[in-house]
Amino acid sequence: MATTLYHWKNGETFEGTGGRFSDVTDPATGEVSAQLALASPEDVDAVVQAAVAAFPKWRDTSLTRRTAVLFAFRELLNARKEELAAIITAEHGKVLSDALGEVSRGQEVVEFACGMPHLLKGGFTENASTGVDVHSVRQPLGPVAIISPFNFPAMVPMWFFPIAIAAGNTVVLKPSEKVPTAAQWMAQLWKDAGLPDGVFNVLNGDKVAVDGLLTHPDIKSVSFVGSTPIAKYVYETGTASGKRVQALGGAKNHMLVLPDADLDLAADQAINSGFGSAGERCMAISAILAVGDIADELVSKIKQRAETLRTGDGRRGCDMGPLVTAAARDRVSGYVDAGEAAGATLVVDGRGVSPDADGEGFFVGPTLFDHVQTDMSIYTDEIFGPVLSVVRVASYQEGVDLINSNPYGNGTAIFTNDGGAARRFSNEVQVGMIGVNVPVPVPIAYYSFGGWKNSLFGDTHAHGVEGVSFFTRGKVVTSRWLDPSHGGLNLGFPQNT
Repeated sequence: MATTLYHWKNGETFEGTGGRFSDVTDPATGEVSAQLALASPEDVDAVVQAAVAAFPKWRDTSLTRRTAVLFAFRELLNARKEELAAIITAEHGKVLSDALGEVSRGQEVVEFACGMPHLLKGGFTENASTGVDVHSVRQPLGPVAIISPFNFPAMVPMWFFPIAIAAGNTVVLKPSEKVPTAAQWMAQLWKDAGLPDGVFNVLNGDKVAVDGLLTHPDIKSVSFVGSTPIAKYVYETGTASGKRVQALGGAKNHMLVLPDADLDLAADQAINSGFGSAGERCMAISAILAVGDIADELVSKIKQRAETLRTGDGRRGCDMGPLVTAAARDRVSGYVDAGEAAGATLVVDGRGVSPDADGEGFFVGPTLFDHVQTDMSIYTDEIFGPVLSVVRVASYQEGVDLINSNPYGNGTAIFTNDGGAARRFSNEVQVGMIGVNVPVPVPIAYYSFGGWKNSLFGDTHAHGVEGVSFFTRGKVVTSRWLDPSHGGLNLGFPQNT
């Protein structure tokens, strides 16, 4: 019998009053694994009020004590990350090694946030004017909301909540209703790490929950990752309600392969970036721009590799797992139909793949198109599935012009052995994250993640120093003291508490 998953408020399960439920499905088998309670407006307010109540004490907790909780969370996560990876595979479908990689990349941000005492250091100027000193501080915002997508149930929330919590904020996390269990698991881990009740809360739901958080007067900021239309909606709705919003949207990521590139390396990385996580990554390469006469050889190498991949249940050591839902499978298959009908050459067809799995899972195998034209839907749209499209271009400049004319600007890569070409590409391309012989250029935690154009709404990127700025606000204090003060005698060695 399927279990029922509820919300998390004040350090314990909160059933709520919504009375509505949705299915959580194992995408490798098609079986319903749980029922998820969907929040009502009253549930939204109840969870937010828990964060409101917990904020004053957590804000005033010393940095030493806050970071001690972060370190404890990091150690617990490191010891138990295989548990979280198994949850991700069971609900999203990505293979276990990919899920474990997701957890590790999220843990990088936890480790970055452990350095919050250094990151929050202000500046100080003595005698800016005669007898006048000036110093700056950064303080937390209050209760903040995180609305995360289905494709990274652990990593994307961890882009935000470690920094928010370490900086002194309280958090309401709204996970995707398709993959809710990872959020519940992390909430319990925070409790085990010693985080006070109410600082980290989980609100499950659909549009009712999202709209409730976007418009709630006590939520001070919203962090979102998802498709571009929804990201735009989140940004416009949240900012209209007076909130800070960082909304990361969709992508159409290109790989430009120059004639001097190592084609074996390029083919390997095209497979890794295009078919990893069944293509359900906002940083997945989906369009390969092959320059000049290399296209035939490059397509052949990619085809050979794609045909060796084993698709199936991610718990069985397969190379590629299922798509997250039946609707996602049908949408991706529809794009393959459309590409074939439009006249693109279907080199590898993933429709009708025979997966290594039980039941009726949601599978589309690796798919490769050649001779793709830029007006075809398989090029213009974000498919979010295991479909690679090869576009043949005559020159480096034609490739760069295609990338720069695209409405998205999330990630891109160039494959070349020419350092001058790589440097020129990095300078000229109008994209937020760039890889040079690296196909998935996701920045390390102490840099910031985010794209350009329709891939980002808002002014700040995720994690890194921009993340710290997003979850805090600055003050500048100008002071004059006419008399010295005396603190009395205490010969003990001073301690941080």
